[in-house]
Amino acid sequence: MLSLLGANSSNLSQRAFQRAIRRTASKVLNGQRELHAGVGRYPLSSIPSRHIINALSTARVCLPRRSNTTAPISQQTHSHFISSSSPRQYHIVQQRHASTGPSPSRPPRSKSGRRIRRLRNLLFVLTLLSILYYTYSPFRHTVMAAVRCARLMKAVLLDVWDYKQVFAAEEKLGAPGRDLTDEEKQIRRKARKDCHTRSATRLLEALKKNSGIYVKLGQHVAAVQVLPKEWTQTMTPLQDQCFPTPTEDIDKMLKEDLGLGINDLFQDFQPNPIGVASLAQVHRAIDRRTGESVAVKVQHADLKEFAKVDMVTVNFAIHFVKYIFPDFEFSWLGEEMNHMLPLEMDFTNEALNSKRCRDEFKHLKGKTSLYLPKVLWAEKRCMVMEFIEGARVDDLVYLKDNGIDRNQVSQELSRIFSQMVYINGNFHADPHHGNLLIRPKAKSSSSPFNFDVCLLDHGQYFDIPDDLRVNYAHFWLSLIKKSSKKTTEERRYYAKLVGNIDEDMYPFLESAITGQINMADETNDPTYGSGSRPTSLLELGTGSMSDDQVGKLRAAMMERDDLIVSIFELLRTVPKRLLMILKLSDLQRSLDQSLATTHGHNRVFVIVARYCAKAVWQADIKSIRQSLSNTGLSFSILRRFVSSLWDYTYWNTTLGIVEYGMDIRARWVKIALWMHGLGKGGLKEAEEEAAGLRTKRDTVKSPLGLS
Repeated sequence: MLSLLGANSSNLSQRAFQRAIRRTASKVLNGQRELHAGVGRYPLSSIPSRHIINALSTARVCLPRRSNTTAPISQQTHSHFISSSSPRQYHIVQQRHASTGPSPSRPPRSKSGRRIRRLRNLLFVLTLLSILYYTYSPFRHTVMAAVRCARLMKAVLLDVWDYKQVFAAEEKLGAPGRDLTDEEKQIRRKARKDCHTRSATRLLEALKKNSGIYVKLGQHVAAVQVLPKEWTQTMTPLQDQCFPTPTEDIDKMLKEDLGLGINDLFQDFQPNPIGVASLAQVHRAIDRRTGESVAVKVQHADLKEFAKVDMVTVNFAIHFVKYIFPDFEFSWLGEEMNHMLPLEMDFTNEALNSKRCRDEFKHLKGKTSLYLPKVLWAEKRCMVMEFIEGARVDDLVYLKDNGIDRNQVSQELSRIFSQMVYINGNFHADPHHGNLLIRPKAKSSSSPFNFDVCLLDHGQYFDIPDDLRVNYAHFWLSLIKKSSKKTTEERRYYAKLVGNIDEDMYPFLESAITGQINMADETNDPTYGSGSRPTSLLELGTGSMSDDQVGKLRAAMMERDDLIVSIFELLRTVPKRLLMILKLSDLQRSLDQSLATTHGHNRVFVIVARYCAKAVWQADIKSIRQSLSNTGLSFSILRRFVSSLWDYTYWNTTLGIVEYGMDIRARWVKIALWMHGLGKGGLKEAEEEAAGLRTKRDTVKSPLGLS
C-alpha cells in the first residue's frame, strides 16, 4: 500500500499535502486498505514522517468519533503508520491520540435516579425554608405579607373576571334599537344577583383569613347600603366576627414596647377579652400600682407588621377596580382608611382626643349626661383606662330594670353629637352602638338625668372647618322651613356650598340627611303642594327608611346604572367631613329607632335644628364683633345684630314649643301602651310594652348607606 503514492510529494505545499493526507487518513481510519489521494500513486516511505504525524493528528481531531467496532482496524493502521517513526515522534502521536481519542461511553441515567435526586433537592430546599420561616422573623413576615396580598388579589381578580363575563353576556340580551323585555330584565337581574353573591363570598373569605385592617375594610363595605344587598348582607358578619389575639402574644408585645409583661403591670388579668374589634381588644384587669379596676385596650400583635403592606394592597385593589370599571368609584373609601388608620393605631392619639373632648364639655357640667372614662396611661399599642360597668345604650331590658327613660336617652344622644358637630366643630367619627354604654347615674356624676352616657373608642375624630360647620347649619335650618320657591333656592344654594352638589344630585343629598326616599326635584314634582309629600323635616311621618323602602331604592338603583353611578360620584365628590356628619345623622336615627321611642322620629331633627340655630347665632355675633372692632358702631352693624337676634329667638322659641308638644305626646303614647299591655296580659305585660320590649320596629337604613 505504500507504493500507491508517487515520489513527487516534495513539490506539494505542506497545506495541500496535509489536506490530501487528511483525506487519506480518513479512509484509513475507516478500515480501508487502499487509498486514492487524487494526486497519483506514491509510496508512503517517500513522505516526510512529520507531515504524516501532523496530518493524522489533525484528521483524528476533525473526524467524528466512531463506534467501538472500528477500533481494532484504526489502531492497527495507526500503529503501521508510525512504525517507522522515531521514538520521540511515536511518543507525541500516542499523547495526541490519548487526548483526542474517543472516551468510553457512560451508561444512561435512569429516570428513577433523576427523580430521586430532584426529590432530594426539593426536600433540602423545603427544610431550609422552614427553618428560616420559624427562626428568622423578617423572612416569616415577608412570606406572610406575600400570602395576604396574593389572597386578596386572587379574590379581586376573580371578581373582576366574573363581572366582566356577566356584563359581556348582558350585551347580547335584546335586539339593537329596542328596550329589554320583562323576561330579559329578569334574566339580567338574576345574573347580576348571582354574580354579586359569588363575588362577595370570595372577598369575604379573603378578608376573614387576612383579618386586621381587612376586617375594617369589610365593615365599611357592609355599611355602604347603596351597594347591592348581596354585598352588604354577606359582609355583615364582619361587624361581629373579629378574632382575639392570644394572651401570650399580648405579653410578648408589651415586653417589646414597654419592657414589662402582663404580670408586671396588672393583677388578675382576664385572659378572655370583654370586647374584640378589628384593630384591638379590651381586657379587664386590676392595675398593680393603684389596685383600681381597669380596662386594658391592646392592639392586635400582628397589626403593626402588616399594616403598611396591607394598605398598599388595598389601595392597589381599589385602583385596579377603578381601572377596569371607571364608573364605580371607591377611592374615597381608600382615602378615608389611609387618613384614619395610622391615627387609630396610635393609642396616644386616642388619649389626646379623649382629653380634648372632656375639656370641650367641661363648661356643660350639670347640663349633659356625657361621661368619658378616665385614661390612666397610654402607649402606642396599649392604653389603660377606668373600667365602666354598664350596658349597650339600646339595651331596652337594662333600661327598664334601671328605670331609665328611653326617650330621654335618645334625646340626650342627639344633644351630645349636635354639640360636637355644630358648636365644638370636633366630633367622634365612629359612634356605633358598641362605642356607647349607659349606666345609672354615678354618685360623682353631674348628669341632669338618672343615667350617664359613656362614650368609648376615641381613635377617630374629625375637625370641621368653621365655614362648613356654619353653612351646613344654615342648610339644616332651610330643611326645617316649610318649602317654598325661596326656601328651595336657599336649600340648593347651601348644598352647593357644603358639598359642591349640583341640581341633579341634590335629591340624593336630601335623602341622605332626612332618611327619606326623595328621588324627584320638588320644583318639578307634579305632586308638590298637594300635601301628598312632606315639604319640611317637621312634616315627615316616619323620619326614616324601613328595610322595605331601602329595598325598593336598591332595586331602582340596580335597574338604572346611571343612578348608582351618580351615587358613587356623590360619595366621591362631597367633603369627607360632610360624609361623616351624614354618618352621624344615620346613627341618631338608627338609635332612635332601636330604642323604640314614642316621641316621633322627627324629634331628633328638632334637637339638631336648635343647635344649628345656636351655631348660626354664634357665627353672626363673631362676625359682628369683628366688624365692630374694624369700623366701629354703625347703623348697618346694629341692624345685623337685631336681625340675628330675632332669627335666633324665633328658632329657639318655636322649636322649644314643638319639643314640648312632642314630649307631651310621647307620654300619652307610653300610657296607651301600658294600658294596652295591661288588658292583654296583666301588669308584667303592661310594663314590658311600655318599655318598648313588645314593640316591633323596622331597623333603620340609610338611603346612601353611610351608617
